[in-house]
Formats: sequence, structure tokens, C-alpha cells
Amino acid sequence: MNYLDQSLGQLARRIPGATRLFDQHRLDFCCAGNRTLRTAAQDAGIAAEPIADELQALQLRTDDAARDWSEAADSELVDHILARYHAVHREQLPELIRLARRVEQVHGDREDCPHGLAEHLEAMAQELDSHMRKEEMVLFPLIARGQGRMAGMPIGVMRMEHDSHGAELRRLEELTQHITPPRDACTTWRALYLGLRSFREDLMAHIHTENNILFERFAPARIH
Repeated sequence: MNYLDQSLGQLARRIPGATRLFDQHRLDFCCAGNRTLRTAAQDAGIAAEPIADELQALQLRTDDAARDWSEAADSELVDHILARYHAVHREQLPELIRLARRVEQVHGDREDCPHGLAEHLEAMAQELDSHMRKEEMVLFPLIARGQGRMAGMPIGVMRMEHDSHGAELRRLEELTQHITPPRDACTTWRALYLGLRSFREDLMAHIHTENNILFERFAPARIH
């Protein structure tokens, strides 16, 4: 796909993570979002091709077909969770918070503005980071050492925290009209909601992979 001749606004609306990339390179995708990537990069005095390559990597991550992880070894599944979900959430949330703040600052006088969204995302980021650190420091090392059967208590705590994350996602949907931007929403607003949908899907897949695949491997045998 030719990213160079697409406008920054189109790319920001279509590819989750593009806004973070543009912000890193100081490319204005909002007020000057009608410029192509090629033109914007040229005006900024930077090379466009590496940015296009990064956009392609983001798109591939978005389009990547879900593998059936139920047959993967424990250590491989843990590595997948760390790379595909833990690292990605830590990348997603700071950018979503930045975009939410921007939307609330610019459109705060509108009734349909997602008031309180940035604050909610900040709280989610703190709770999710704490949750992931517990897994990285306690639970996953136990599993890596082949001691998953002894991890009943930490697994129980992680499942309860997953329930809390689910409640926080429902609150996120309430704040954003089910993550649906207004018809006249600006590029930043639309990019924010695109990122929110991607984050929501990733967090739900993350919880599913742990609850229904990884943790089930160490559940006590059920008596029928």
C-alpha cells in the first residue's frame, strides 16, 4: 500500500498508533491533515520512507490474523502475551490520554464531548500497569519455572482484576457513546476513537487469552 501519497488525516483515522508516530515526528495531522505524508515530511525536512515503513508495521499488527494459541507451550504463550498485549498497552495508553486531553481542551464546550475520558484513561493506565507488573514479577516467573499448578492464589487475584478491567471498559463506552464519534468530529477526535476501539479489542483479547487459555491450564481438576 502506498502510504506516502495518502493524507495524514486519512492515515490517522485508519491506522491505530499513527497519531503517536506523527506526533513523534512533529507532523500536524489535525489542522494540516490534508497534506500527504510525502509533502508533510518534505516540509518538515525529514525522510518520509521510514515513517511509511513504521505505518506499514502498525497496519500489519492491526491486520494480523489471530493464531490459535491453545496449542502453544506455556513459555511461548507467556512471551506472546508480553509482546502482543503488555508492551502494546503501554504504548497505546499514553497516546490515548494525550489525544483525550486535546479533545477535551478544544471541544470542552460541546455537550457530546467525552468529559472525564482522559482522567478515566489515566486511572485505567495505572491499574493496568500495576496488574501487568504483578504478572511479570510473580505469576509469569512461576509459570516459566513449571510451577503454574502452585499459582492458584495469584491467578485468582488476576481474574478478579480482569473483572475490574471489564467494568472500566464499560465505563469507557458510556463516556464515548459506545466509542462513536459525532458526525462532525475533527481528525483528532476520530483518531482518538479509532485508538480506543483498538485498545478495547486488544484488552478484551488479552483477558480472554489469559482467562480462557493460560489460566485454565492450571485450574484444579473438576469432578464430574
